[in-house]
Amino acid sequence: MDLLLPALLVGYLVGSIPFGLIFTRIAGYGDVRKIGSGNIGATNVLRTGNKSLAAATLIFDALKGTLAAILGPLAASLFLDTDTAGSGFATALALAPAAYVAGLAAFIGHVFPVWLGFKGGKGVAVYIGVLLGLVWPAAIVFCAIWLAVAITTRYSSLSALSSSFLSPFAAFYFQNATVGAVAVIMSIILIVKHRANIERLVAGDEPRIGAKG
Repeated sequence: MDLLLPALLVGYLVGSIPFGLIFTRIAGYGDVRKIGSGNIGATNVLRTGNKSLAAATLIFDALKGTLAAILGPLAASLFLDTDTAGSGFATALALAPAAYVAGLAAFIGHVFPVWLGFKGGKGVAVYIGVLLGLVWPAAIVFCAIWLAVAITTRYSSLSALSSSFLSPFAAFYFQNATVGAVAVIMSIILIVKHRANIERLVAGDEPRIGAKG
């Protein structure tokens, strides 16, 4: 457990960086939380009309999930007893859970960032980034499903919900039950964060991709 604490802390801090808010302020659009849905993610940044800014938000939000999964084991290794760790394989095995914890912590940090009163984004891009860092084939599955649904319906929320529902199965298939469980937790949080979107989808009031706030 001691090895997981630094991984958890590093993952959360990396994940809690609000790139959408930072980028829109630098670009002169003010507080993105006052635009459209009030979300700090790429879809809402797109409602500023600046596609490049939305793309940058998407990329950086995803990369922080990947970075957390990479940094987690490195942070944990600083507290690893090298005298008792054993072989290189044994060390890698001991540090593997740190990547899972850091990735999940990054997702939680994005959704519940301490800097913004624990009111952050919905986690779609970070979810992809975490999968990319832990089990990249599952990240491809997530993106493929997202694109297919988005092209067909032009609903970002429905795309995210569809991807998050199916991606845990891909994570389990391509990696192991532990990564599948991490994906399940992220999916549950993502779906709960999309509850207002689900209500609007049912009512037919959900805005489509590209609609300005």
